[in-house]
Amino acid sequence: MAIDYTRRSGESTPSQAPVSLSKITLTKSAPTVNLAKAGERQGNMRVNLNWSQGAPPKKTGFLAKLAGAGSGAVDLDLGCLYELADGSKGVVQALGNSFGSLTSPYISLDGDDRSGANTGGENMHVNLGDPSAFRRILIFAMIYDGAPNWAAVDGVVTLYPTNGPEVEVRLDSASNQERLCAIALIQSSGQGVTVTREVQYINGSQSDLDRAYNWGMKWAAGRK
Repeated sequence: MAIDYTRRSGESTPSQAPVSLSKITLTKSAPTVNLAKAGERQGNMRVNLNWSQGAPPKKTGFLAKLAGAGSGAVDLDLGCLYELADGSKGVVQALGNSFGSLTSPYISLDGDDRSGANTGGENMHVNLGDPSAFRRILIFAMIYDGAPNWAAVDGVVTLYPTNGPEVEVRLDSASNQERLCAIALIQSSGQGVTVTREVQYINGSQSDLDRAYNWGMKWAAGRK
């Protein structure tokens, strides 16, 4: 059952107690949360990809350890697949300089942190001013360069809605072989906007991610 933190503190249902939290962590047992009620409009929601606070103070050293001695730093990227209400589909990512826009397709990626030196990680913004404008957004992370080792990266994605608590998804699987991880699925429907934890590791490229989630796009090789 999805957690509904849009419910006011005085309201309750027979099956669900009121929720008042500063942060919600999505788990396998509680994977979904409501971001907005039907018809509710919000501002720009920030989606942040970063490494856990348990990492060594200097990310460069941490990433060098992740990639292996002498093999260089890992380039960990944030991106998403999107499908709008009109049926148009696309990808927002650093690869191919597809950074998007908040006016169309309502999603914008700040930039590409190739070294891991930016303590703020990578940030994407989703315009929830009109949630009915899109159907679904699949947030993913990709190890673009360096040895794939998700257990060592211990990444975390945090969503910062303009209304309600932060929503956290931890990349806590021990899978170390795949370069792509489908992290969370944001869906908009007549019942509102929800986000669901995925944390599914994909063996291959973005086209394989597309096939795994039946997105139906055509892909060509790209580079930064």
